[in-house]
Amino acid sequence: MTDIRRRTFVTGLLAVTATVTATGALADAPRPPRKRVPPPEVLLPRARLGDARLGWAVVDRTGALIEGRSAGDPMPPASTLKTVTALYALDRLGGDHRFVTRVLRSGDTLVLAGGGDPSLDSDRLAQLATEVAAAAGDWRPVRLAVWGGALPRVDQIAPGQAVQLAYNPTLSGMMLNHNRVRLGWRCAERCDLTMTATGTRQAPRAFGIDAALAPAWSHRADAGGESWGVPRSTLGRSGERWLPVRNPELYAGDVFQTLCRAAGLPIRAVEVAGAEPTGSLLAGSASLPLRDILRGMLKYSTNLTAEAVGLAASGAGDLPASAAAMRDWVAAQGVGGAEFADHSGLGASSRIAPLVLARLLAPSADVLRPLLNADPVGPVGLPVNAKTGTLNFVANLAGYATRPDGAELSFACMIGDEGRRQASEGAELPDGVIGWTDRARSLQAALLMGLGNEPPRPLPPEI
Repeated sequence: MTDIRRRTFVTGLLAVTATVTATGALADAPRPPRKRVPPPEVLLPRARLGDARLGWAVVDRTGALIEGRSAGDPMPPASTLKTVTALYALDRLGGDHRFVTRVLRSGDTLVLAGGGDPSLDSDRLAQLATEVAAAAGDWRPVRLAVWGGALPRVDQIAPGQAVQLAYNPTLSGMMLNHNRVRLGWRCAERCDLTMTATGTRQAPRAFGIDAALAPAWSHRADAGGESWGVPRSTLGRSGERWLPVRNPELYAGDVFQTLCRAAGLPIRAVEVAGAEPTGSLLAGSASLPLRDILRGMLKYSTNLTAEAVGLAASGAGDLPASAAAMRDWVAAQGVGGAEFADHSGLGASSRIAPLVLARLLAPSADVLRPLLNADPVGPVGLPVNAKTGTLNFVANLAGYATRPDGAELSFACMIGDEGRRQASEGAELPDGVIGWTDRARSLQAALLMGLGNEPPRPLPPEI
C-alpha cells in the first residue's frame, strides 16, 4: 500500500476530520487540540481483518504496562522474533564479534573453510580468490575441498514452505549470497535460463545449478549439484528472481573455483570436506562486526542471518536445541516465558506474548533502537523505530516510540488470523493476503498514533 493510500485508510480508521480554508487563511490561527485516537477495541473492527486477533502491549522503560489489549496472550511473533535474536546474539557474542572465512593449504588440497559468516557474498569471495592466488605462487592444488561444519546443517529453516521460496534456504557454516542463486530468463520462441551467484559487483555463473522449464516448481539436489524445474507460467518475457540453495558447500566451491581460475589459479575438482580441516593459512576474510550484521538483518529481515547468529550464539548442535537455549535466555531475563521453533520467526509454531516481547525490549533501547528501521509503517506523528514481522495473515510490529511528552516506550503489536494462516501455510501470496496485510499495517499505524494522545486531564477539585 502506498503512503498516500495508507494515510487515507488510517484516516478512515480514526474517523478524524478537520476544516481549513481554501486559501490557508487559518494557518496562523491557534491550532485546535489534537484529536484523540480511538482505542484498539474501536479500531480493530474498522480495519476489516475478519477473525484476526489483536495483541497490543506498550510499556515504559521500567516495563510497567501503559496500554494493552490481550497483552499476555502468546501469539506467533513472525520476524519480530529477530529483535529477540539480535539481543541474544549481542549478549552471548558481543557487538564486535566477527565471522572469519579461511582458505588453507592442506597437502595437495586447497580448503575453503566457512566460519558461519551469513554476510559472505560473491564480491568478498572474489577478493579472497585474488589473495589466495597471490599467496599460492607456483603451487597448483589437485582439488578444492569446502568445509561447512562451523555451524550445524539445517536443510530447511521451516519445512513445508513452497520449494521455490528463497527466504527458506539450507544453512551450514558455509554460506554465500545468503544461500540464494539468481535465476534469470529471456523468453521469446524459447526461454533461456541462467543461474548466477550475484553479489553487488560480481555475478559469476553458478555452473553447479541448472534449470529447465517444467509443469510446476520442482527441485533436485545430489552430490553432483542441483536442478530446478521452472513453470513457464511464472515467467514473463524477461526477468530475475532468487531461488534457495540446498547444497551450500558445493555452491560456494563451484563459485570459488570460477573466481580462482579468473585470478590465475586453476582448480580441477570440488568436493565437500567431512572433517574440520588443518593446514597452513593462505588467506582469510572477516565479516563486519556483529552489530552491523544485525542492522542489515533487521533492515532486510534476512532469515538465514537470524538462524546463523542464533546458532553461533547458542553453540547448540541443531536448530531445535538452539531455539530452546534462546527461550531459556529470555526466561532468565525475568520478563516471562516464550516458545521458539527457530531464531527467525519463519516457523509458525513459535509463540510469545506482546507484553513479554515489549518488556524484553524495554531495557535495551540504547543498544537495539539504533539498529531498527525508522517509521516502518509510515509517519505516525512521533518517532518510531521498529521491526515488522509478516507471515500469511500475520502482521506484527515491535520496537520503540517516543511520546510527545518525551516518554520513551517499547511496544509490541501482533495481529493474526490463525485459521487463514494455517490454511495458507507455506503458500506464496495466497488470495487476499496482500490487502489483509496492508489493512493490518494501517491498524498498526493508527495504534501508534494513539500513543500521541494527550493524557486525560485531572478533574478540578470540588468547590
